[in-house]
Amino acid sequence: MWSSPLPAADSTRTPGTDSTPRAAPSTTSTMSTPSRSAYVTRLSRRRSAAPRRLMPEPWRKGAEKEKWFKDWFKEFYGSEEDDIFALAFQYLEGAPVKKDDEGIAYGSDASFGPINPNGSEGNDLRDELSDFYDYLGIPYTFRDGVTQQPETKRARSVDCSGFQRLVWGYRARYPLMSSDKSGDGLPRTANGMARSDVGAEIIPLKGVGAADRPRSIDVLQPGDLVFFKLDARTNQRLDHVGLYMGHDTDGHMIFVSSREEVNGPTIGDKGGTSRLDGNGYYASTLRSAKRL
Repeated sequence: MWSSPLPAADSTRTPGTDSTPRAAPSTTSTMSTPSRSAYVTRLSRRRSAAPRRLMPEPWRKGAEKEKWFKDWFKEFYGSEEDDIFALAFQYLEGAPVKKDDEGIAYGSDASFGPINPNGSEGNDLRDELSDFYDYLGIPYTFRDGVTQQPETKRARSVDCSGFQRLVWGYRARYPLMSSDKSGDGLPRTANGMARSDVGAEIIPLKGVGAADRPRSIDVLQPGDLVFFKLDARTNQRLDHVGLYMGHDTDGHMIFVSSREEVNGPTIGDKGGTSRLDGNGYYASTLRSAKRL
C-alpha cells in the first residue's frame, strides 16, 4: 500500500513533474466558508471529523512505535494545515483562485470537462478524460518518464478520477501512474483505481451488477475512495469514483466527486443524492471502496 509525505514548508519541489519534489502551495482551509448554495446546508450539517493526511510510509502493525511515525505524528498532530478534505473543497463551485509562486493556478472552481458536441442533457453532455494536468494547464512528467500534455479545451477541468488525482496526487503527493497500465501509484481511471493493488480493500469488489451492491458499508471511514457502476454501456468497468466525507448531522453518509451533471466537483444532489446510505442513485450503484 502506497503512502507519501505531506507538503513541507521547506520543500524545493518543481511543479509539473512526478519525478522530483515540488513546492507545496501555501493554503488555508476553505471548509468553514463554503460557497455553493446548492449544498451550503449540507456542509453546515456535516459532523466534524479528524483530519485525514497521508503518512510518509505505508502503515503496518507496530508502526506506531517506529521513529518515522513518531516524527510524523509529532509534526502534524494538531496541525491546521489543509488535509485531504480541505484540499478537495478548494475545487467546488465558487472556490477562490489560489496560485503558487510561479503563477500556476492550482486551486479554484473546477469544471468536469468541455461540452460534448454529440451529447445532450442527461446523455454525455460533457466529455470525460480531463486529468489534473489539464486543469493546471501544464505538461506533467510521471515517475515512469511519460510526459502528458494538457489540452486547452480541458483547462480548469477534471473528470471524476482526475479530481481524485488532483487532490491525492498533485496536492497531497500520492504517487501517480501515467495511465492504468504504466508506472506505479494511483491509476488514471476509476476502474483502474478500483481494480489495482493500490490501497487497502475496505469493501471488496465482487462484481458490477445490482446483486453485487455491498450488504453493509459501516466499515467506511472518512477519506476512503468509493467506486460506482453508473453506466451499463461501460460493461464490466466501474465508471465513477468519489471521496467519502463521513456522516452529516442527520446521520447520512455523504461523499464528494466530480460529476458531469453539475459540471465539476460537488456534494450536491443534482444528478443523484450524494448519500451512500439508503436506496438513492449513488447508494444503489456503490460497488467497492479502498483506503489509501
